[in-house]
Amino acid sequence: MRELEKTLKAVANRRRLAILKHLKTNGEAKVGDIAEEIGLSFRSTSKHLGILSARDIVERDQRGLEVFYHLVREQHSAVRHIITLL
Repeated sequence: MRELEKTLKAVANRRRLAILKHLKTNGEAKVGDIAEEIGLSFRSTSKHLGILSARDIVERDQRGLEVFYHLVREQHSAVRHIITLL
């Protein structure tokens, strides 16, 4: 139960929800593209992505010098439900 609580806390933030919505719509994106789309700084967006990544909600994929983020396919059912609502 504690793990679910931590995971739900990670998505209980309007900026992180905006990031999830962006990734749901676009499939994958670079930090800079996400930051520009949702109106946050690169640093702030990166911090939010780090929180989502730590809870296994998003994954990063490094291709050369570029890093792309995408939603993790296998997520807790509660997180999957939240993402469908976005």
